[in-house]
Amino acid sequence: MNRDWVEKDFYKTLGVSKDALDTDVKKAYRKLAQELHPDANPGDAGAEEQFKEVSEAYATLSDPDKRKEYDQVRNMVGSGGFGGRPGGYGNFGGQQVRVEDLGDLFGNVGGLGDLFGFGGGRSSRRSGPQRGADVSAVLNLGFEEAVQGVTTSVRVTGDAACSRCRGNGAEPGTTVDVCPTCAGTGTVAANQGVFSFSNPCPQCRGAGHIVTSPCSKCRGTGQERRSRTIKVKIPAGVKNGSTIRIKAKGSPGANGGPSGDLLVRLEVSKHPIFGRRDNNLTLRLPITFTEAALGAKVEVPTLAEPVTLKIPAGTKSGKTFRVRKFGVPSARGKAGDLLVTVEVTVPEKLSRSAKKMLEEFRDIHETDDPRSSLKVG
Repeated sequence: MNRDWVEKDFYKTLGVSKDALDTDVKKAYRKLAQELHPDANPGDAGAEEQFKEVSEAYATLSDPDKRKEYDQVRNMVGSGGFGGRPGGYGNFGGQQVRVEDLGDLFGNVGGLGDLFGFGGGRSSRRSGPQRGADVSAVLNLGFEEAVQGVTTSVRVTGDAACSRCRGNGAEPGTTVDVCPTCAGTGTVAANQGVFSFSNPCPQCRGAGHIVTSPCSKCRGTGQERRSRTIKVKIPAGVKNGSTIRIKAKGSPGANGGPSGDLLVRLEVSKHPIFGRRDNNLTLRLPITFTEAALGAKVEVPTLAEPVTLKIPAGTKSGKTFRVRKFGVPSARGKAGDLLVTVEVTVPEKLSRSAKKMLEEFRDIHETDDPRSSLKVG
């Protein structure tokens, strides 16, 4: 049994009475189909869904045999169908039967649950819109691009909407027609007396439409394999190895389904002088012995303009200074800091006068042995 026959009131969908003549059914369908056709409502998903429902209703009610079976099924399970509130009852074989009990019974006996549209097995309706696959790509970024953010592009090779027919499969200048076999529903009923199975339409293969003049480039598939250049906006502060998801830029969907997404993995190159620790930038800054001993104001590079850092007198090698808000921007709006670690450099060669001055400095200031605390005994 087609579950839609149980759950949907096709007469209500078309706006006709149950005893409406065939001509009235046809007239109502034509009016609604003209109003709701996708070509008349581009981009309106709601109108497209209503169009499919109207087409499905007409496919059943316009066929005398199907209409007779539909009426029998509706009368057998009750005018409310099985789509009512939980715990409700329906007429089945002249008896009042609880909906949940009927579903449990048929769901556990030889796969009959699928026959009647209850759970417990695979759905018999395998057609309809299908989402396209996600596509992956790798984007190489410079260190500063990752820190500051950038709008760039990535090249992707794979399935894409046909550039000639724009994905509808029809040769430009021709139209895509509603499938006459399934009336746009994508399914047909295989009759088994009063019951029927819903199967993908053999003429349109579940698409709900047919292309009489296929596109010369994609041969009616609506897809082609080609390279695309996609614009990508990289937010500030991204990390190496992170992934950016770009909606609807993956492979196109089937039967009017949405496209998949593009997943861009970021590979960030190293910077020649800066490192990164979370949202902080790191820098090793060489200073002279006299700057460390006497104190100084030194210029420190940043990713923007240089800043001045005050080195206190007596600074030891390896000490880290924090320059606030000169690190990596954060998604929360608070930037990290620049962590500057100083390294006192020792000259490899000294002039005679410089050596003499250092010896005098030693004789005056280094009277105590700084390693005396390490002596044992």
